[in-house]
Amino acid sequence: MVISVDAMGSDHGPSAIVDGIAKSADKNPDISFIVHGPKDELTRLITRRSDLADRCEIRDMPGVVSMDDKPSQVIRGAQGTSMLSAVDSVRAGEASVAVSCGNTGALMALSMIRLRKLPGVNRPAIACLWPSRNPQGFNVMLDCGADIRADAPDLLQYALMGAAYARNGLGVERPRIGLLNVGTEEHKGRAELRHAHEMILDAQETGNFDYVGFVEGGDLPSDKVDVIVTDGFTGNVALKTGEGTAKLVGAFLKDAFGNSIMSKFAALLAITSLKRLQKRIDPRRVNGGVFLGLNGMVVKSHGSADATGVSAAIKLAFRLAQSGFQDRLAERVARAAASVEETRPAPDEERT
Repeated sequence: MVISVDAMGSDHGPSAIVDGIAKSADKNPDISFIVHGPKDELTRLITRRSDLADRCEIRDMPGVVSMDDKPSQVIRGAQGTSMLSAVDSVRAGEASVAVSCGNTGALMALSMIRLRKLPGVNRPAIACLWPSRNPQGFNVMLDCGADIRADAPDLLQYALMGAAYARNGLGVERPRIGLLNVGTEEHKGRAELRHAHEMILDAQETGNFDYVGFVEGGDLPSDKVDVIVTDGFTGNVALKTGEGTAKLVGAFLKDAFGNSIMSKFAALLAITSLKRLQKRIDPRRVNGGVFLGLNGMVVKSHGSADATGVSAAIKLAFRLAQSGFQDRLAERVARAAASVEETRPAPDEERT
């Protein structure tokens, strides 16, 4: 399995990316890498690790897409950048997945241009894993920031793609879908949400999922659903709020157990349980948003991810590629495309 890695998108520089690659390589001997960035710097970092030298191919790309670059600027000047080169490796069939910590808007724009959307997909989505009380340990939420808008047919498409992700990525045979809203009553929410509610309800048999109806923010980590569907604006705000809350809880626990000698002794006695809790709420260990709806797989890692976070994103990319997720998703979207387009209003109807 070959994974294409953009080495220049991290806030911590390429050393954090190479450290994450090393962690993944150590855990899985079946992965090799194409690493994109300045050759001299990457060669120095990779050759320090004897176990990586024969598993990494370096593509010399001196250009870097910064976090401040606008997607329109990146599209015009993307040649020679590590981000474009990483995506092009997937387009050329050299790698199964591309992983990048870089600018989300630029990565989505380049991925859409180079890989193209799957037939029948109007708006691609970013799907993220959310720690939950379900047996699989996570729920899927999408969209997490690919597009701030989404009409009813788009939300239906997200439901179908999210169900495919849950089946192949989490092993949920018949996922339960929930539509995020300000209340669970059917009259709540914007008109497009109520329309999407009816469309998703009608599609649950052909889509091989169970629709539980509207869900609220408190249901995101619950065992009520396996997939939460929403627009990119709401999803991104929810995701960042959840990550910030997890870090806050971790800081509060650290302060509480370090408050006195007795609390430190109690922490020592509970060290195993505390480590288990830390793993469950650590955002780094669920790092990686998958771009769904494209002719190729791209995983977006947090820009602030350290080696643990990068390794988690690579692990997610490997697991999805190994399951044949992309081919199954394309098949599912193709079957659903006709029914989705039938429900989308014609241009004249939209104007009226």
